[in-house]
Amino acid sequence: MTVAPAAPTPTDLVGLFPPGSHLAEDGELVVGGCRVGELAERHGTPAVVVDENALRATARRYVRALAEHWPNGQVVFASKSFPCTAVVRTMAEEGLGVDVAGGGELAVALAAGTDPRRIVVHGNAKTDEELATALRAGAGTVVVDNFDDIDRLEHLLEHDREARGRAPQRVLIRVIPEVDADTHEAMATGHRHSKFGLAVPDAVRAAARLRNNERLLLEGLHVHVGSQLLDTAPFARAVEAIAAIGELGEHAVYDLGGGLGVRYTYADHPPTIEEYVRTLTDAARRHLPATARLLIEPGRSLVAGAATTLYRAVTVKHGPRTLVAVDGGMGDNLEPMLYGQRFEATVGTRVGGGSSCDLVGRHCESGDTLIRDVQLRDPRVGDVIAVPVTGAYCLSLANNYNGARRPPVVFCADGTSREVVRRETYEDLLRRDV
Repeated sequence: MTVAPAAPTPTDLVGLFPPGSHLAEDGELVVGGCRVGELAERHGTPAVVVDENALRATARRYVRALAEHWPNGQVVFASKSFPCTAVVRTMAEEGLGVDVAGGGELAVALAAGTDPRRIVVHGNAKTDEELATALRAGAGTVVVDNFDDIDRLEHLLEHDREARGRAPQRVLIRVIPEVDADTHEAMATGHRHSKFGLAVPDAVRAAARLRNNERLLLEGLHVHVGSQLLDTAPFARAVEAIAAIGELGEHAVYDLGGGLGVRYTYADHPPTIEEYVRTLTDAARRHLPATARLLIEPGRSLVAGAATTLYRAVTVKHGPRTLVAVDGGMGDNLEPMLYGQRFEATVGTRVGGGSSCDLVGRHCESGDTLIRDVQLRDPRVGDVIAVPVTGAYCLSLANNYNGARRPPVVFCADGTSREVVRRETYEDLLRRDV
């Protein structure tokens, strides 16, 4: 993927951290008004630090942009990107809906106080239990990914006494747009062979089956082309693709998914939120009914830039390559190993400059390398190492490899920090033993 240029300046580095981050007079990095050294001392490491003001500001940008260009719309947070109750609660407080792709994410959304009517239920393999839970909770929309979803929903609603007499469950059909996107193959979802959604002929058959259904109300279509897209053209092509499906007719709701990329490195230049929304709404204005309700489902671009992961350097080995090993790694950030995603890093008290190092993790796996060829200035044992742009999918993919305890999530705002998720304990690791 992208490769960092040599010798980034302090300004380059600080620009990757949440807006408002800066250097104190003594050169220490400050995030959310808090010195990273004090955060590491108070909350331990590894720790995922979220700038709450930055998180809210991004959510508000999305809401404003959609309201300006398509007032009949709703921003829906793709909670799989950061399934943390406090984060989802923040999104709900800012007026966003929440999309969930599993029973656990649904539980988080409900615990966060999300209005069930604003919950969108996704998944290519929804179980009876998950659908039954969503129906009981009053989830507003279920995205039909396959014919088995329809079978299960019909069966559950037929045998649910409480369902009798209530309004039909609203559903959308997920359509494969056959749009290729320039992203990692594991993040591409709109191509012809995607496991998500129905090919156009099958979508047409599903729509015919759902019409005149007493228990299911087909409201519209859903489309998604992929994640970490740095070009808006595929989004526009996807809108055109579903609009061209004449057999499905005009619908009341079009869910255009998410996928806007973020700036992980100096070489990344993603579209702005406003440019992304304008692309979608311009395409909708050309191809969709003027009365349609638009849903958009940003995830990564909502949360990635608001978070920073803090580590402690545990060992420094000098040899053919300088290896700086930290107290985390693939247990708290699998993105480099799964997707080859490039991150950047800095010593928290010596920002910018330095020599090329490999930042490696503590796990018993040769592939446990967080960042290759990263510039660190005079790294020493005990240093706080700060890695920006870790708000998306890092916590989602956190695991207990080698008995690692998943990290806490710490909210910072105006110089004050508070844990919203505590660090796992060893007792937690043993709790499920019987």
